[in-house]
Amino acid sequence: MNSYLQLGRFKFDLKRPLIMGIVNVTPDSFSDGNRHFSTEKAIKHGLELISQGADILDIGGESTRPGAHPVSVDEEASRIIPVIEALSQTGVPISVDTFKPEVMALSLEAGADMINDITGFNNPESISVVVKSNCALCVMHMQGEPRTMQKNPVYENVLTDVKDFLQQRVNTIVKAGISKNRIVTDPGFGFGKTQKQNYHLLRNLSLSCPSGYPILLGVSRKSMIGHVTGRDAANRQAGSIAAALAGVHRGANIIRVHDVQYTCDALKVWLAAEHGSYL
Repeated sequence: MNSYLQLGRFKFDLKRPLIMGIVNVTPDSFSDGNRHFSTEKAIKHGLELISQGADILDIGGESTRPGAHPVSVDEEASRIIPVIEALSQTGVPISVDTFKPEVMALSLEAGADMINDITGFNNPESISVVVKSNCALCVMHMQGEPRTMQKNPVYENVLTDVKDFLQQRVNTIVKAGISKNRIVTDPGFGFGKTQKQNYHLLRNLSLSCPSGYPILLGVSRKSMIGHVTGRDAANRQAGSIAAALAGVHRGANIIRVHDVQYTCDALKVWLAAEHGSYL
């Protein structure tokens, strides 16, 4: 793996897993509804996550849950740009969860340090936007598109199919002139995968992504947690933490979570037991 990860204005050596806190500025998020659907509430929530130990904030203005309907560029930008501008002054890197090149450009102008694209930067315009910056790129795998991705996902071999897609996208991105130390990969849990496929990916996490790149794990409160625990989205904290630690044990470098404080505590205890950290 590269010796460090460049996230815009910031560098991380990845000696320990990083916690990415989720800030949804949407009216229809599967996990928290519209609890933070205003500029003021979203900023307050972001500050709370930082105080709880978040290393990165991931801001999103469009729900990508299964069955979600798209929003316009103007609507998405109006939701997130004021939040990015405010939280980019906190000393914590800001990631933006978007697949629209226009929103990417506006987000970078507003102070974003990372672009988290569920389509894996499959749009050449997106690469053209980010290549001009120093931002990090999270390259994710998704089969299909959010409205229909969970209807009937089919793979010849989910591990190799996901890894091959991510490798192809990474190769294209690097060829465009983006340095390897700006790239993170994400196998895309819940994005066109059955629950069995999700857990097969989790058990074999390091085999699902190209070698040499940090892995982002995004399983927090997802249906794969509810499938096993029987809990609704608001009550999947314990299951999400268990999945996060399972992912870290298998090579995850960034954990994207809703419940930052509890995940930080669990990770500290796990690191103390495994490596003697924090002792």
